[in-house]
Amino acid sequence: MPGEGNPPRMLLPRKLLLLVYFAVGVVVAASKDYLVNLDTVKRVASAVLAIALWPLLFLGIDLRIR
Repeated sequence: MPGEGNPPRMLLPRKLLLLVYFAVGVVVAASKDYLVNLDTVKRVASAVLAIALWPLLFLGIDLRIR
């Protein structure tokens, strides 16, 4: 119970925000063609970076590993 010294449970909103963050990352990475033709480790790593760091894509930063 929150009134007895236990912190209130905020796990669901945090997990939900994290899920939404990565869902937006997948959409943004797909729109920037990071999820096309994932046949090498470099392209998969670039896609993972693009999903995790998707706000940088809006700044024009290219996250492709060459």
